[in-house]
Amino acid sequence: MKLRFEGNLNVLLPGIRALSQELQIVEAEDGIVVRVEPSSGELEVGMEQGKAYIRYGQKHQFYRGLGLLVQHGLHGEPFHLREKQQFDTIGPMFDLSRNAVLTLDSFKFMLRKMALMGLNSVMLYLEDTYEISEEPYFGYMRGRYTQAELKEIDDYADQFGIEAFPSIQALAHLEEFLKWEPVKHYKDTKGALLVGDERTDRLVEQMIESVSAPFRSRKIHIGMDEAEEVGRGKYLDHNGYTNRFEIMIGHLDKVLDMTRRRGLKAMMWSDMFLKLASQNGSDYYDMKTQIPEEMARRIPKDVDMVYWDYNHMEQEDYENLIAKHRPLGCNLVFAGAVWVFNTFGVNYGLSLNASDAALQVCKREGIREVYATMWGDDGMESNPFAALLGLQLYAEHAYSEAKPDEAKLAERVKFCTGIEADAFLTFKDLDEVPGSEPNNQAQSNPSKFLLYQDVLLGLFDKQIEGLDLSAHYTKVEQDIRSRRVKEAELDYLFEVPERLCGVLKRKSEIGIELKRAYDDKDTGTLRRIATEVLPEIAEAVRELRAAHRAQWLRMFKPFGWEVIDIRYGGVVNRLDTASLRLLDYVEGRIGQIEELEQERLVYSSSNRFNNRGVGWCSYYYRMASPNVFFHVMNPF
Repeated sequence: MKLRFEGNLNVLLPGIRALSQELQIVEAEDGIVVRVEPSSGELEVGMEQGKAYIRYGQKHQFYRGLGLLVQHGLHGEPFHLREKQQFDTIGPMFDLSRNAVLTLDSFKFMLRKMALMGLNSVMLYLEDTYEISEEPYFGYMRGRYTQAELKEIDDYADQFGIEAFPSIQALAHLEEFLKWEPVKHYKDTKGALLVGDERTDRLVEQMIESVSAPFRSRKIHIGMDEAEEVGRGKYLDHNGYTNRFEIMIGHLDKVLDMTRRRGLKAMMWSDMFLKLASQNGSDYYDMKTQIPEEMARRIPKDVDMVYWDYNHMEQEDYENLIAKHRPLGCNLVFAGAVWVFNTFGVNYGLSLNASDAALQVCKREGIREVYATMWGDDGMESNPFAALLGLQLYAEHAYSEAKPDEAKLAERVKFCTGIEADAFLTFKDLDEVPGSEPNNQAQSNPSKFLLYQDVLLGLFDKQIEGLDLSAHYTKVEQDIRSRRVKEAELDYLFEVPERLCGVLKRKSEIGIELKRAYDDKDTGTLRRIATEVLPEIAEAVRELRAAHRAQWLRMFKPFGWEVIDIRYGGVVNRLDTASLRLLDYVEGRIGQIEELEQERLVYSSSNRFNNRGVGWCSYYYRMASPNVFFHVMNPF
């Protein structure tokens, strides 16, 4: 599409040229004239009498407008669109701390997609994956970003009017740094800093200085969430029992002094204050919680509170919980989620419905800043690229007073990403299996635990018996394959889920078949499984691993892939051992297979017999074995 822009384009040209290949546009004298003009705040895009216009209030709106112009103006028909942005700030939070550190090229790719969507902010969640020159163990061998890399990300985002800023941890969630023996003097507990120690204060100062330096933005997220353990390790030994609120508020005052001196505007997760105010001292979502006046009085008012909520489906829940935050007296920010965590897929059933409810309430309640988090818990088998449909929903909410039209959402995501909405939705079927709660609201993740569970131990077999998951994964494999478009830039995203289904259609129920054949003393079936089925599964796992490795090295830095590599190796090796054990039994070298003698029990209370889905497990090592992976004598 040839375009000739007219107007003041000095600040827009770098972004236009960065998107030219994405949009398949060229600047040409004989192109369609596009008049670019400022507006009072609304975005207007249209074409009349063969000429086009884009009127925008803020820089990032222009690039959404440019995308809309190309999307609707390809055939030269007259049209006019007017949109009013509903949130001042909206964008994703990328988890860059759970092994999957986006390469610069991948990050730039995501920024281009964000620009087309009209998003204007990106939060980089960095626990220890950034440089601190005085601390060589900070992010050591973890793929940490250099200051130059962070500046390059910031520069690239800025050309689209996207504000990039860091999110760090200034109190807890620092396990990956504090595990190193040479820095043990900073440690209170396994993941929490030793508050009140001068060395800790210097470290936090260095964190803030180092991570804020590469960014234009004066925003910084200081974390402070899920710090229940603070004050219960070395701090307790040194100082005796101290109320956790007193510890937190004292540390917060120090951290805010550091940010204020640098002209930084801080935000933090709100959960600890609501937990400490709850009846049991630990429930973030307790609808009966009332913030005590004394607590509210002592919380600084110049720190924004980020209310995170990833799984409520009813608007009333968000209304109630927003109301619980109001007495804190701070500006309130909202963070929802696109569920890529602890799965190979995306829980779109939960993500889209929960986000839709939350964002409608945020508009009514006057919340002006919202984020879509994409956590990478337990090693990040999934990826943020698969979450683009969820991110598109946030974008369409941002430019629509009402709930976005589903057809418009589907058209937009196809235009912005090249992938059909229905194709993105196949990611949910990896976990939304028979036996799941509607929209997988219970967050079952069988795509992960059925891959990693041991075939002889069958830890999850009781929970899935009778569900015919082999048929389910056979169908999902066919659905994915039928929706793939080889020419699409992101088609490669579907290679891993397709290969995973190729594994799970064979492996998901093999433990149940093994146990049945063993109990029936059906040695013929056991021999067939040992010599044919298990080797076939192992080969499918090797093919899955190869596809996953190619995807990882295309998206992320190599650090962290070794964790997934080791997991795949464990699956293949245990399949080999299972074959050996079965043949030893059927050929009479052993009298029994002790693993198959054991009764199968449900894994946890998260099961379909309790109407809580088919199961959820957060940690690989608990999926793979009930036995000891590691033992820490002193977790602090």
